[in-house]
Amino acid sequence: MNETAAGDRRNGVAELRSRVGAEVGKVVLGQGPALDLMLAALMVSGHVLLEGVPGVAKTLLANAAARALDVEFRRLQFTPDMLPSDVTGTMTLRPGGAGELAFRPGPVFASVVLADEINRTPPKTQAALLEAMQERQVTIEGIPHPLPDPFLVVATQNPIEYEGTYPLPEAQLDRFLVKVDIGYPSEDDEVRMLRLAHQGVTSAALDDVARVAGPEDVRAARAEVGATTVADPVAAYIAGLVRVTRTLPSVALGASPRASVHLLAASKAAARLAGRSFVTPDDVTSMAPPVLRHRLIMRPEAELEGYGPDDAIATALASVPVPR
Repeated sequence: MNETAAGDRRNGVAELRSRVGAEVGKVVLGQGPALDLMLAALMVSGHVLLEGVPGVAKTLLANAAARALDVEFRRLQFTPDMLPSDVTGTMTLRPGGAGELAFRPGPVFASVVLADEINRTPPKTQAALLEAMQERQVTIEGIPHPLPDPFLVVATQNPIEYEGTYPLPEAQLDRFLVKVDIGYPSEDDEVRMLRLAHQGVTSAALDDVARVAGPEDVRAARAEVGATTVADPVAAYIAGLVRVTRTLPSVALGASPRASVHLLAASKAAARLAGRSFVTPDDVTSMAPPVLRHRLIMRPEAELEGYGPDDAIATALASVPVPR
């Protein structure tokens, strides 16, 4: 990390967002909201599910953010033949160790792990990754191995192609703090993207991303978010929104109590990203769609009418009185 970044350390979550956003913006255009949600997840020890068609910079976004934060990034391409040990690591013979076994860490031992096309690997391998997400450690032969701190899993899914996939069960989807829908860039952003430096079809601008922060900045931001205040009416507003999703006629299964906890944490992060030390109802409403959309199971008749989770969340937001 350079001297300027070291001198700016601990100047707040909003300032950290500005620094990281400026660097990521060198290579990824038009994805500021997705980056904000990724930073929010990192600051509350959550994880991110990115959904979008191929070629919309999901991998590049995670890689550039890891570079700017000066943490290790690893990409896992999930396939149907992948085993849990391919993710977590395994016991191997120690070189020159007279038959002794040693633990060889898997690719999950990085601060930012991109689980590319997570729905293309069988449930057993999915579970190995999701256990690491929940426990923040890997247990091999009864011995726990702590994962790095910070630790963020960014999983991706293709919303179009379902052949040969293993969709994540609801209980596992519930482990993700947010689900982010990555769409196509605007026309202006796509033109600007074409003006970026490329080596053939590969972006050359990734090398221009400076390391403007470090793990200590993330930990300081985590403490700052943890100290964010939430008034009782705002907490009641969060609970009311989540509870309403369980009563909507279009929803077969509403959000769990874990969703309330996640929405509260995400709202705290949103407040700090906006430069405030307290949560407002606007923070809650902005975070409700990404926090709740992957937790709702819609009734078949609602899906047939094109009524989706975001529509149900909009209905919930409209039906719960906003605290003043």
